[in-house]
Amino acid sequence: MTIDHPPRILFLYGSLRERSYSRLVAEEAARIISNMGAEVKFFHPHELPLRGQVEETHPKVQELRELSLWSEGQVWSSPEMHGNVTGILKNQIDWIPLTIGSVRPTQGKTLAVMQVSGGSQSFNAVNTLRILGRWMRMFTIPNQSSVAKAYQEFNEDGTMKDSAYRDRVVDVMEELYKFTLLLRDQVDYLTDRYSERKEKEAANSKPVA
Repeated sequence: MTIDHPPRILFLYGSLRERSYSRLVAEEAARIISNMGAEVKFFHPHELPLRGQVEETHPKVQELRELSLWSEGQVWSSPEMHGNVTGILKNQIDWIPLTIGSVRPTQGKTLAVMQVSGGSQSFNAVNTLRILGRWMRMFTIPNQSSVAKAYQEFNEDGTMKDSAYRDRVVDVMEELYKFTLLLRDQVDYLTDRYSERKEKEAANSKPVA
């Protein structure tokens, strides 16, 4: 396969803590997929206001939306809080609209989902992220990562210890890399919908007053 440019992957994470395990697993994943040849960027949510609190022209909102447009694939990493994703991550997704004019910022992009837990392994957060990814019209890859007792799985420098959990992160990034390469040039074809073509044809056929 000829690769004219590296896959562009955006990472979002769902915690503001200084030692955020959702950020650490995202950083580990970013190192892994970078070594495979991808170009990666992070959005850091620390100064992002709540959805609806400020106008869409806010610099952090614009930064997030521009990064989403730049990306060809994304990775969403959340802690599990009260059995679900955190408000920090949901707020980021809420700020990305389904449409900006005629552009859909997330449609047709690939998505990998990951979560960390303080206790036993759970899949509540990744299941919710899959629902959100579908709503945002993204291609969520089959594989996913859920790291239990995350406080045990990282070295002092923030790198991930060698374990089955890290192996799964490698698997997820490898799959995301492959799916992004396969799908990115086919997005227009794969997202071309009959109902939208019909609606556009109807609008174009209306007589001009």
